[in-house]
Amino acid sequence: MFTVSRRSVPAAMVAGLLSIALAACGGGTTKDSASSAAPAAPASSAPAKADPNAPIKEGLKIAFLPKQINNPYETIVDKAGIEAAAEFKAEAKEVGPSDASASSQVSYINTLTQQGHDAILIAANDANAVCGPLQQARAKGTKIVSYDSDASKECRDLFINQANSEEIGRSQVKLLSELIGGKGEVAILSATANATNQNTWIEFMKDELGKPEYKDMKLVKVAYGDDDDQKSFQETQGLLQAYPDLKGIISPTTVGISAAARYISGSKYKGEVVLTGLGTPNQMRQFVKDKTVEKFALWNPKDLGYLASYAAAALASGQITGAEGEVLKAGKLGERTIGKDGEIILGPPFTFDASNIDQFDF
Repeated sequence: MFTVSRRSVPAAMVAGLLSIALAACGGGTTKDSASSAAPAAPASSAPAKADPNAPIKEGLKIAFLPKQINNPYETIVDKAGIEAAAEFKAEAKEVGPSDASASSQVSYINTLTQQGHDAILIAANDANAVCGPLQQARAKGTKIVSYDSDASKECRDLFINQANSEEIGRSQVKLLSELIGGKGEVAILSATANATNQNTWIEFMKDELGKPEYKDMKLVKVAYGDDDDQKSFQETQGLLQAYPDLKGIISPTTVGISAAARYISGSKYKGEVVLTGLGTPNQMRQFVKDKTVEKFALWNPKDLGYLASYAAAALASGQITGAEGEVLKAGKLGERTIGKDGEIILGPPFTFDASNIDQFDF
């Protein structure tokens, strides 16, 4: 369902997209990929030295904790991570809240810790709100991998970043500037006000807009749709009504960009206000084809989940500790070197438009 189709994609594009490839969930809901192997022994909380030649333990218990359980983007990420876990014979599931509030993930972290999971993978709604519970989990030997939206670095072992944060933020401004001719009022439609990834990207967007080449572009508002489809739809309407001279909107969230596109496509603003941001091809295809959206960007969310899953397994098996310079063996994605502060970057974003969007299916 989420496979990237190669169809007529040029070889260079396929290689580039799949190596990078180209910015979340109801209570008690789970998606399992269980193994019949015996459960692994709980990980030790004592400091350990990496053994890159250690095999991945069979029967590891890992759990994905997205921003919210019904976010389409994070469903793709987590499903791919669960499928990856089957490759190394682990038990994997997805659990999470139905809203993306700051503290909504805390009870899930506590439950997963009590259940003795070897690793928790979290897209943090609030970097600080989840820190205490994650520290308690680590004290009991659970490895913590953040993905998509980072937790505070002292509260996790690794962060799997979909792309360089600075590159995401600056590239979004450059793309919008290209589309509106470098002139006019612009707005940002974000997810939640406390989302680590969104706030980091927005800071780089603001910094980019401060450069001389963008002197004719003015940021008038940062609005928050809370990664809720209806609220994002309403916030789009509010922006367009409040700022009649608005020329462009950046929505660096898959929920926000699709909701904004849905509103604009049926309004008088279609063809007048430019929308870009981060979305999946399947979400945005109809809006590209009806010319509501010309260009948008993303990485491959399947690869993000896959990479995060292998990172969790490598940590729990002692292959890596999360130290800078260590090398993660990530299955079909190859080797990735751990950078500063325990960060691994998937790769740069990819731009989708009418010329290539039918070549992808995720």
